[in-house]
Amino acid sequence: MLTIQNLTKSFGVEMVLNQIAFTLNDGERLALVGPNGCGKTTLIRILMGLEKPDSGEVRFDPRLRAGYLPQGFEFLADETVEGFINRMEGDLPGLSDRLEELAIGLGENQNQPAIQREYDDVLARIRLAAESTGRGSGVLAELGLGEVPTNTSVAILSGGQKTRLALAGALLSNPQLLVLDEPTNHLDIAMLEWLEDWLSRFQGAVLLVSHDRTFLDGVATHILEIDTFTHRGKIYAGNYRNYLEQKQGERAYQWDVYTDQQEEIGRLSQAAAHLRGVAQFRKGGKADRGDKFAKGFFANRSLGTVGRAKQIEHRIERILNENKLEKPKQVWEMKIDWNTAGETGRDVVVCEDLAIGYAGQALLKEINLVLRYGQRVALMGPNGSGKTTLLRTIGGRLDPVGGTVRLGSGVRVGIMAQEQEELDGQLNALETIRKFTSLSETGEREFLSKFLFKQDDVFTPVATLSYGERARLSLACLAAQGCNLLLLDEPINHLDLSSRSRFEQALTGFDGTILAVLHDRYFIQGFATAIWAVEGQNINRIEE
Repeated sequence: MLTIQNLTKSFGVEMVLNQIAFTLNDGERLALVGPNGCGKTTLIRILMGLEKPDSGEVRFDPRLRAGYLPQGFEFLADETVEGFINRMEGDLPGLSDRLEELAIGLGENQNQPAIQREYDDVLARIRLAAESTGRGSGVLAELGLGEVPTNTSVAILSGGQKTRLALAGALLSNPQLLVLDEPTNHLDIAMLEWLEDWLSRFQGAVLLVSHDRTFLDGVATHILEIDTFTHRGKIYAGNYRNYLEQKQGERAYQWDVYTDQQEEIGRLSQAAAHLRGVAQFRKGGKADRGDKFAKGFFANRSLGTVGRAKQIEHRIERILNENKLEKPKQVWEMKIDWNTAGETGRDVVVCEDLAIGYAGQALLKEINLVLRYGQRVALMGPNGSGKTTLLRTIGGRLDPVGGTVRLGSGVRVGIMAQEQEELDGQLNALETIRKFTSLSETGEREFLSKFLFKQDDVFTPVATLSYGERARLSLACLAAQGCNLLLLDEPINHLDLSSRSRFEQALTGFDGTILAVLHDRYFIQGFATAIWAVEGQNINRIEE
């Protein structure tokens, strides 16, 4: 179905992809994994014809129906749900007009390969558009958007609803190949489970990027890892758990072999040094005795000993020059050191008959909950149910519709928004972090390096950073502010698997209180001490 041969891509002098090769067949679900910036999205963009490789080849049947969900899908300004579906279904009148123009062109110039290629492409698009027409309402219902009025502006949809709408666009053509770049971002758990089940039953081929470990365990049949050092790809059979087991086995074997070689080099070096010491001792001994026979005897023995030492040293040289094993490299991982503002009172957030929403309309009401010092609470519920609105209300960015919410004594709030809108796109990472610290530039750069901003990365404008880089910068700002209450709205979206694990570990070291909107089931199990679950217009508390 899809064959990639020796794909290579560089940006300037920086290698991103190096001789990537794999084949994807019907029924296979291949997950790309690797740190942020290793080239996963670049590879997908090359496959979809949005980037050109430096070398290599992408081969698949041009009649193949492909559905594509890019990372950070952008909708048109003022677009409605209906307008988006119509756009994704295809402009049949416009395509038909263009096909007629191309047919006339071919009639006048039959030996025009470029016109023939465009004619074939437009004809294929007309076929897809015809097949897609009328499927929109069914796909929307399947993705839990059937109750959303079709004249609703996309701009007011929640993050999860936007992701589901973009996914609907990818499914409209009834694709044989699905290419999904982080489809799990912003999806609630019910939708994650639906997508996991749907993909497991999908008869076509799937190529996807996701950092949701539970999702990858349930969906992937193969893992393609892009190595951050060599930029090469390697296929592992099975799901994410199988991949981890194989990687751990590989790494243990690499360390064993490397350690054995280092021990062998050390043993040979000691043997050579010992022989040279013996030779030097004998040389000194025969000179003291003044005996001609002894001089000859010890001189010959010394030469033989030096010769054996040289043989051993030649063995060491051959190992170092021909068979030397490199020390297994450690992946540079995010390190978070929290600057907390000190303890608060026992009751950190108190909600009494609280109602939250917009323009006097309540999304949630009769909220009577207390968030206590030191708790890590996961706020869970369907997309669009009011979770983000609750965080904004607690953080003082929205007024309550009814009731009250108050913060306890000594509380300093840090908020990480779902789409990092608190970041100024015109500033770079260095200028952004400077608002929260009094460090020298050297200190600021050292601080940012813990969040994987190295060398000139600190001068990149926020607007051009990847989604994962913006998430890391938001975390850096939180760590620098000196907060003791964190309100985190899907904080691990766009973070790679390694960074998710490190962030999870870092939260356990945070000396304060956390309320976080989360949908990563694996992360919730390791993080939460309690759950606030949105059910209807209320929130129920579930203790550990």
